[in-house]
Amino acid sequence: MLLTPYRPVLRHPVLRRVLPGIAVSALGDGMSVVAIAWLALQIAPDGGRGAWVAAAVAAYSLPSALGGVLLRRYLGHRSGAQLAGWNAILRGGALGAVVVAYAAGVLQPWLYVTLLGMSSLLAAWGSAGRYTLVAEVLPAEHHLAANGVLTAIGEFATIVGPPLAGLLIGRTNAAVLLAVDAASFAVLAATYRLAMPRAGPIGRNPDEIEEVSAADGVEEGKDTTQAGKEGTETAQDGAERGEAERTGETRNRTQRALLVLSFAFFLLFGPFYVALPIHVADDLHAGAGLLGAYYTAFGAGAVAGALASGHLRRLPLWPALTGIIALFGVAMLPLGLGWPVGVALPAFAVAGACWSPYLATVMALFQRTTPVERLPKVLAAFGSVTVIAVPLGTAAGGPLVETAGATNALLASAVGMIVLGGLAASVMISRGSTGRTREETHPNGYTQR
Repeated sequence: MLLTPYRPVLRHPVLRRVLPGIAVSALGDGMSVVAIAWLALQIAPDGGRGAWVAAAVAAYSLPSALGGVLLRRYLGHRSGAQLAGWNAILRGGALGAVVVAYAAGVLQPWLYVTLLGMSSLLAAWGSAGRYTLVAEVLPAEHHLAANGVLTAIGEFATIVGPPLAGLLIGRTNAAVLLAVDAASFAVLAATYRLAMPRAGPIGRNPDEIEEVSAADGVEEGKDTTQAGKEGTETAQDGAERGEAERTGETRNRTQRALLVLSFAFFLLFGPFYVALPIHVADDLHAGAGLLGAYYTAFGAGAVAGALASGHLRRLPLWPALTGIIALFGVAMLPLGLGWPVGVALPAFAVAGACWSPYLATVMALFQRTTPVERLPKVLAAFGSVTVIAVPLGTAAGGPLVETAGATNALLASAVGMIVLGGLAASVMISRGSTGRTREETHPNGYTQR
């Protein structure tokens, strides 16, 4: 029963090829979280180490927002495998250039930050490509389970990668880990390249390609017969265009709501990255071990939550999404209320268990409410907006902690999430009263909410 939602995902011929490469690359990226900052420390001058570390970490993620906006015209019509594969090639190539420059003794901080920024330029499109591929090859009822698998792989890598990186850096150096990460992206690019012929044209299930091709021949024979009916169908076409316009307006409204909701959720989470370490050090008078335990608990909960995502497929997704946000805030309350570690630590794990289903559910909503040919543009826009939300929240967390204290900052963020979930639920209920939350299944296979 536990694995039932995931069998169609793990047995699919395309995903069966791609998932191992995604897992290898995720582990490499999990190690690079430590390696990028550590290499910046090694090459930065003594007077500006903090600034260069911050610049390196930011360069590995923030330029993806720029790429998601500027490259829409050129990449928005590509298939999921192409987008994810091109991102892997760019990531691997730029990280490989870092390793070569380090080995040659010419890696300066400015060059390091520049290469990291180049490596992240297609990151939003790479993420969009992964979830677009899911929508291309799987029916809607399996999207949530597939999204959960992708999230579980990423979250597991965040648990295993950093301690493994610390072990390897002690025996080698940070540049070696970046070489490993570059190699993992090469593996990922190769797996996407192998999957592309099986994935078929964008917007079609690979199992349906042959059937559609045969149907095309039949349709060609009907063209002359249909020509005589064009006059009588003009009025019907006009009605269909009007319905399509109304559908598109509803779809755009849904997408905007998901963007705003996700931006607010990630923004409210940002202050935790500042407040939690200070809370542990100043309020609890504990060391880094306890901070690590909090993050380990969160990561373990996130893996469990990702694996549970597939079992949410029978729930209405919008109510599930608002409930996840509110429950996340409730799980954070013990930290903000200063409760004992024995209560706050398990609660933080529960928060992690809410984090993963949120992303899987949001992606499922996009996949169900967006025609697959438009999905890359929509998901890249989502990635561009949300990638800056957590850093903005983290930046706002500094003054908040200085003004109100770490515990009160944690409490404010937790309460803000509860309020956000309540507001989203209220909007959803009000739209339901006017019939706007009704699900409509369209002929092209996506569901409009």
